Amino acid sequence: MKLPRSYYNLLSFIGTVIAAVSFLVILFLFIISLFFESSSYLGLFMYIIVPVFLVIGLLIIPFGMLLEMRRRKKRVQVYLKGEWPVIDLNVSRYRNAIIIFGIGTVLFLLLTGLGSYEAFHYTESVEFCGTLCHEVMKPEHEAYQNSPHARVTCVECHVGSGVGWYVKSKLSGLHQVYAVLTNDFHRPVGTPLHDLRPAGETCEQCHWPQKFYSRQLRSEKHFLSDSMNTEWNINLQMKIGPSNSAMGLAEGIHWHINPKVKIEYISNEDKREEIPWVRYTNLETGEVTEFRDTEAEVEQDVIDKSEKRTMDCIDCHNRPSHNYLTPATFIDQSLTSGAIPKDLRFIKKAMMKAFVEPMKSTTDSTLAQIDSLIHGYYKEKKPWIYNTRLDDINKSVAEAKRQFGYNMFPEMKASWDAYPEHIGHKVFDGCFRCHNDTHVSTDGKKTISKDCNICHTIASQGIAGQEQYSPLNQSLEFVHPKDIGDEWKTTKCSVCHRNLY
Repeated sequence: MKLPRSYYNLLSFIGTVIAAVSFLVILFLFIISLFFESSSYLGLFMYIIVPVFLVIGLLIIPFGMLLEMRRRKKRVQVYLKGEWPVIDLNVSRYRNAIIIFGIGTVLFLLLTGLGSYEAFHYTESVEFCGTLCHEVMKPEHEAYQNSPHARVTCVECHVGSGVGWYVKSKLSGLHQVYAVLTNDFHRPVGTPLHDLRPAGETCEQCHWPQKFYSRQLRSEKHFLSDSMNTEWNINLQMKIGPSNSAMGLAEGIHWHINPKVKIEYISNEDKREEIPWVRYTNLETGEVTEFRDTEAEVEQDVIDKSEKRTMDCIDCHNRPSHNYLTPATFIDQSLTSGAIPKDLRFIKKAMMKAFVEPMKSTTDSTLAQIDSLIHGYYKEKKPWIYNTRLDDINKSVAEAKRQFGYNMFPEMKASWDAYPEHIGHKVFDGCFRCHNDTHVSTDGKKTISKDCNICHTIASQGIAGQEQYSPLNQSLEFVHPKDIGDEWKTTKCSVCHRNLY
């Protein structure tokens, strides 16, 4: 088939080869993806990297033809200055070129549209977000897969709908790619994300404030670090909403995001664990009340200059999809499910001792340390148990390693301790950042109370089979599983529990 003479040049030939090889590679990768389980890197090459070379090759072809036409024009003055080339459809080579160009353009546009669509969806997928930068995102991806939001894609929370935030996220992604390529990123990845889209535009698309429900019963099982792994049960009536759902957000924990009120605060450090100033505004009456922490004095000029953050879902639910459990929590869960035998004496104590040790620099070395510490505990201190229950000890060690893989990542220095969770107040201050009896209004008449019964009441508590029960709509006074007197009333839970693990 004859083509215009200008096509017959080395540069256009090179462009043709690049385009043809790129197309064949894309076709080959597409066939592989149909019949074999693919990785995130296959999609990256198929929809993003190789198509770039295809486009470059196609652009080189006309560029080479243009240069060839100029060279020919200089050698033979066929056209007058400023005159356009003559395209005569009666000449076969021009006719063939137009047919090939026309069909090729239509096919190229169709394939480009399909490729762009697939590339868009690929870059929006969980696979792309969680596995492409494997080392960096492994902790977040693992925690996400074991979270209540495991069926919600990353972009639904981190990007949301709309072109503006999509473009913003991709520009931010370019910086992140550069950071990964240059190995210039924090270990662990820093939080909170200051440019995260407001929760009202993401979380509230499903968890809409007008449909919060009334109180719920929460049952928890804990196991003490004693010889019998004593089971301690507690049932809490959580006041997430009002006593009756018809009352809306008039009271309860979720009152904080009542659309009729506005709560602002400042934090004097990046983790938002310390909150020295809070401002409450009643949007209906215009009433404004400022609270200051009397134990963390802050000057007025500092308050004036500080950024005021309006409280939303993320200020409490700051780890909704990437929650790293503490060792005590995941060990209790494994004991409850039976993955670790409850009747294996001292197992809770042995495991807590193993996880209290600092992580090694790699996953393999830390797993070896856990194995050695648990086996060593029984060998040295409880040999009679080691000799008779070795199979159960091995089963428990295997479960400990499995839970470690979900919650602790030495290479990225990521674990529960690196990411404070603001729900509750046991390991981290959470609610007690504000509800600590030391946040007092400027007129001295109001205090942000620490009273436990504001958020929950204790319906039952105690050793399994020996629990105390409260009358309906009343609360028991909290009893600490270990006798510490009234210390729990005056000292924050986190003072002991954060250091305990």
